[in-house]
Amino acid sequence: MPPPTGEPKRRRLLSLPAVCPCEGIAPAPLLSSLLALAADLASRGAGDAAGAFPVLRRGARQAARIAGLLLAFLEEIHDAAPSPAAASAVLALTELHVALQKLRFLLTDCARRGARLWVLVNAGLAASELRVVLGSVAAAMDALPKGVVDASLEAGELARLVSEQAWRVPVRPDAGDERAARTVRSILEQFKSGVSPDAEDARRVLEHIGVRTWSECSEEIAFLEDELRTRTDGAGDDSSSCSDAVLINSLIAFLVYCRIVLFDHIDVASPKPDAAARAAARCPDWIRPDALQCPITLDLMTDPVTVSTGQTYDRASITRWMKAGCRTCPVTGERLRTVDVVPNAALRGIIERLLLSNGVSLPDAGAGSSGHRHGALGDAPAALFGRAATGAARLAVAYIVAQISTGSTADRRRATCEARKLCKHSGFYRGCLVDANAVPWLLCLLSSTDASVQENAVASLLNLSKHPRGREALFEAGGVGLVVDVINVGARAEARQNAAAVLFYLSSDAEHAEEIGRIPESIPTLVQLIRDGAHRGRKNAMVSLYGLLQSASNHGKAVAAGSVAALAALLSGDRDGGDVGGDAVALLARLAEHPAGAQAVLARPGLVARVVELLAASASRSGKDHCVALLVSLCRHGGEKVVALLGRMPGLMASLYTLVADGSPQTCKRARALLNMIHRHYEMGEQPPAAPAPASEAGERVVRVL
Repeated sequence: MPPPTGEPKRRRLLSLPAVCPCEGIAPAPLLSSLLALAADLASRGAGDAAGAFPVLRRGARQAARIAGLLLAFLEEIHDAAPSPAAASAVLALTELHVALQKLRFLLTDCARRGARLWVLVNAGLAASELRVVLGSVAAAMDALPKGVVDASLEAGELARLVSEQAWRVPVRPDAGDERAARTVRSILEQFKSGVSPDAEDARRVLEHIGVRTWSECSEEIAFLEDELRTRTDGAGDDSSSCSDAVLINSLIAFLVYCRIVLFDHIDVASPKPDAAARAAARCPDWIRPDALQCPITLDLMTDPVTVSTGQTYDRASITRWMKAGCRTCPVTGERLRTVDVVPNAALRGIIERLLLSNGVSLPDAGAGSSGHRHGALGDAPAALFGRAATGAARLAVAYIVAQISTGSTADRRRATCEARKLCKHSGFYRGCLVDANAVPWLLCLLSSTDASVQENAVASLLNLSKHPRGREALFEAGGVGLVVDVINVGARAEARQNAAAVLFYLSSDAEHAEEIGRIPESIPTLVQLIRDGAHRGRKNAMVSLYGLLQSASNHGKAVAAGSVAALAALLSGDRDGGDVGGDAVALLARLAEHPAGAQAVLARPGLVARVVELLAASASRSGKDHCVALLVSLCRHGGEKVVALLGRMPGLMASLYTLVADGSPQTCKRARALLNMIHRHYEMGEQPPAAPAPASEAGERVVRVL
């Protein structure tokens, strides 16, 4: 049977898997493993570790104390006599090993940072699981043979004490846990009615679980989003999964409301890249830190996958690489036999442990920035949003809009930061912000003298422009001109880059593209950003201009603004047809669809020769397709002189024959059309360019077809 290629399932919180020691295991290694497990569990009830349990404190301390007694018993039988060899002793110790594994999972979950609210609302389940696990410990102790228990007088007393306490210890949620859980349920009921809860009630809940800062509240939200993805992926129409999703969404909305209303100060935690760098710096000696980085982006991999050549990349990066038409391994240059990738679970586990040691949780597999799986609230079905989540979201958004409209500069800075996070968070909150009339107020802040306020407002509008109603609201408020002004005079580069991206989403409709083009500064501003901007700014400006060219009336304006010269300058500096060069060729091909654009390309010295070079050098299928499309348009609008020029260019014919044999269907069709144009031109008597000697049956077949 072939190995599975799907992603390994992540463990749900409060689920307690365990691995049974192999059959026939020797007593000595089994006892050593038990000693290590018991020592780990006992240490969780000592000193500062005891304070790590915000929920089920008493039960966790009792479990740790029992583990301490068990550790003393195991040390006693380890020192008093040879390892127990009886089959019954090994069987009992095996059952004890399984129970201790489950106890370790349970205590880890109860102390997990970010999972405190979820453990609180499931305190009854956690207590029940703890009761069952301690019962398993007691049963395993009672099953030990008398010869093992009575290895010494102290061993016998410790065994009876462990069994008695494990059977009789009362395990139930603490009174404070039950009170806080009731308060959470009461607040969710108020959200269903659209009523704002008492801020002190919400604050007491957060105090109980140890959430005292904005960043800790954000950490709780991030955990619940991951837990929701874990529970809903592949769950289908399972009613219990839908019920869990509704509850988790409600808790996320509760925490979002608390973060916005209760915390006046945004304490931004250490950014993940820094934590990742610290994790890489603390790698074991047998791991090279650069082995944890994606060879394409040089960022820490969050979802490592292996391709057919054996190289490992981050899933989002290699997926973008292959979607661009590249079929070679970026590291080795070998041709990929298949586009299938295999999750590298071992490397992911190493990265996750290193990040967790630095207080950073690894995003769920496939959940990266922008290229992630559906967000927890982003594209989920409406059935997964209960009335509580909807009510809490509306109240939180209304508070943000009020702060933006009437607050001080500090209030606006914080409110726009929250709006930016919520817009990026999900389409659900985008819709809530649009419905709350946030777009006009955010447009007003584009002229703010506070750079942070302006940057957050632009980023919020960028995400709102992804929402259909958000785009309509932006046009209705007359905001396009304000966005163009930010591209020109934004206080920070990121604000200018995001403003250019806003125009891309606004130009998704041809009528809107024409309306944007009517603003005199819109197209020249984008061309200026292509010419002078940073990498990301140039890319955003190019895709936005590409969208505006949906309208035929914008082609002449783009040519008049000097777009061809700006794109030619980019191509001259991009020798290998990278992503910027590929975008530039795509935009030139779009411009050349009209006569004015084609003439501008032909008038640019050396530009056609550069395009021919890129056709041969580019590793991207889409890049080759854009090069051929550009050359076809130039021949169509430039006539026989252009065809003759291309026929004399060295290397072009070989590239075209290769694309006819190996290119995509669309590229093959265009390459064949261009070859036919060149051959027809030379049929009148001039010596035609020599075709390359066919190196295979495929090459011979191409020549016969032509």
